[in-house]
Amino acid sequence: MKIVIPGGTGQVGAILNRALTAAGHEVVVLTRRPRREREIAWDGRSLGPWAAELDGSDVVINLAGRSVSCRYTRANLKAMMDSRVRSTEVVGEAVASAARPPRIWLQMSTATVYAHRFDAPNDEITGVVGGEEPGVPDYWAYSVEIARNWERAQERADTPHTRKVALRSAMVMSPDRDGVFDVLSRLARLGLGGPVAGGAQYVSWIHDRDFVRAVEFLIDREELTGPVNLAAPAPVPQRAFMRALRSAWGVQVGLPATKWMAEIGALALRSDTELLLKSRRVVPRRLLDAGFVFDHAAWPEAAADLVRRARGRSGAHDRRLAPTGSGSLRRRA
Repeated sequence: MKIVIPGGTGQVGAILNRALTAAGHEVVVLTRRPRREREIAWDGRSLGPWAAELDGSDVVINLAGRSVSCRYTRANLKAMMDSRVRSTEVVGEAVASAARPPRIWLQMSTATVYAHRFDAPNDEITGVVGGEEPGVPDYWAYSVEIARNWERAQERADTPHTRKVALRSAMVMSPDRDGVFDVLSRLARLGLGGPVAGGAQYVSWIHDRDFVRAVEFLIDREELTGPVNLAAPAPVPQRAFMRALRSAWGVQVGLPATKWMAEIGALALRSDTELLLKSRRVVPRRLLDAGFVFDHAAWPEAAADLVRRARGRSGAHDRRLAPTGSGSLRRRA
């Protein structure tokens, strides 16, 4: 297949690009700064020559949008909203204008659309959309509104010949450098991976290889449209999540952090405490009902696999840089 990935240079895009290319598909990435073969320039706002890549393609997977790894200032929240909504609208315009439109449009969304809750999991059928929870910061409602508008932009696109799916994704865990798993692993290895604000808030996650498999599954299943949760079926409280991660790394101690300590840490990381404190208890009802089977359904086993791969990556990096007999550095593969 020919698969076009707008905004495909981030962590999730790199995961999909590697896997889909390895599977023999032609992958084209739309990016503001093309640097490699099969990367095409676009601005994420207006139609241009890039739209020709969608004409005759099989699948478009739109991942475009400003990173959430930032301080949630008014300006950054607006940039998140504008970049997500407008890029989705312009992808819809390109699909609508194509003589041979792609047969499926997978649109990135987020599990953040669901309410902060502890009492029950959120699925696509009975889940509670957030925005009106008592006792949470007001700006959390804006994060939900971003997600709602993001999905609404895809819904409104006039693309009758293209099946549309919104990927309500949890955090994608991979051993890639600077991804969320890498950041959490650094904290755990430093002994800082303890419960945050008591650690009762749920963490939803998905193993990177299950994420790829779920995307491939959705491409093939013609009956699936609309929102689909991409999350492992067993979300866990944050304290248990970090305990399993520490165990995978062989770290015994994880210092706890209060809410105000988390705020200081988020400030130092130029991130936001919503990512740490919101309880995201999300389950993939539609995937499971359609027959999808997770290879990594439980977090302790998934964490062990990711740690093993991260260690292998580090070992391979060290071997590439090891001195040869002549004293030079080995050439990278």
